[in-house]
Amino acid sequence: MNRDKKIQKQRLRRSHRVRNRVRGDDARPRLSVFRSNRHIYAQLINDELGQTLCSASSRTGEKYAGTVDDAKKVGAALAEKAIALNIKQVRFDRGPYKFHGRIRALADAAREKGLEF
Repeated sequence: MNRDKKIQKQRLRRSHRVRNRVRGDDARPRLSVFRSNRHIYAQLINDELGQTLCSASSRTGEKYAGTVDDAKKVGAALAEKAIALNIKQVRFDRGPYKFHGRIRALADAAREKGLEF
């Protein structure tokens, strides 16, 4: 099996495992994270209504270098928007990504700003 196909299958399996356990609702929306090579995106989703409540990404604002420090800025920005909407508790959906590096930095920054996972 091709190495790329193997990695793709592992990511798909991991994302299905996470998504089967994590569902967002009114009380605790889902904090979904998407990471590309250049940027990182995060959004709060109410799965019952199919609505995005708020979002933050590295594409807005300052120049983004794809580093852990920039992921922390995105996590802090999302947490501030969530608290302004009176949302304090969320469920973290890391998707197919391991809880490491930029994903962990985003989550830690959101926790520091007051969100509870």
